[in-house]
Amino acid sequence: MKIALIGYGKMGKMIEQIALSRGHEIVSIIDIDNQQDFESPAFASADVAIEFTNPAVAYGNYLKAWAAGVKVVSGTTAWLKDHGDDVRKACSEGGKTLFWASNFSVGVAIFSAVNKYLAKIMNGFPQYDVNMVETHHVHKLDAPSGTAITLAEQIVERLDRKKRWALHETSQDVLRIDDIRRGEVPGIHSISYDSPADVITITHDAHSRQGFALGAVLAAEYTAEHTGLLTIDDMFKF
Repeated sequence: MKIALIGYGKMGKMIEQIALSRGHEIVSIIDIDNQQDFESPAFASADVAIEFTNPAVAYGNYLKAWAAGVKVVSGTTAWLKDHGDDVRKACSEGGKTLFWASNFSVGVAIFSAVNKYLAKIMNGFPQYDVNMVETHHVHKLDAPSGTAITLAEQIVERLDRKKRWALHETSQDVLRIDDIRRGEVPGIHSISYDSPADVITITHDAHSRQGFALGAVLAAEYTAEHTGLLTIDDMFKF
């Protein structure tokens, strides 16, 4: 498979290594200083572009890739509020393809399935209050993390006593999320159900970015054979 990379930071370089190890070809690498390459024949030859940049430019990158006829896999977060409707319309009505996930880690996909199942169970035990803590490296720009938001939305959807999530807000009908920025932590997400009698906690603790990078390449392999707006739930059937 021919892959283009959009963004060539730590994640981009790790994705490159894993893609090559799996027998794929990197045909184009686009970063800040060569944006004109979106219009190159090399970029247009890609089966899929993997995009890891930042919220300010992600949507524009999708448009440029789609204009070249290239499908996109993206792990950039915090753009949904401004461009979510446009992306959904482009994929459902415009024939474009985007595989988007707040976290591509296989372990997080499993953790997410456990989170949904546990929330469904805990809906019947109102004595337990739920909260979440996410910890990341000091370079992370958004808070809470996209993964934390995804997990929180899964809980709110299944827990009748929680109507919404909020950062640093304590209220009976609010799922509180706290964020910690420390060192070079790849990502830790902990969800706790606390009662007067005990506490139940589930945690995903990433050792490195390798799991994210592998998941992104797996998503690219999946996207090459599928169309539309794709998610982790499409790729992993738990």
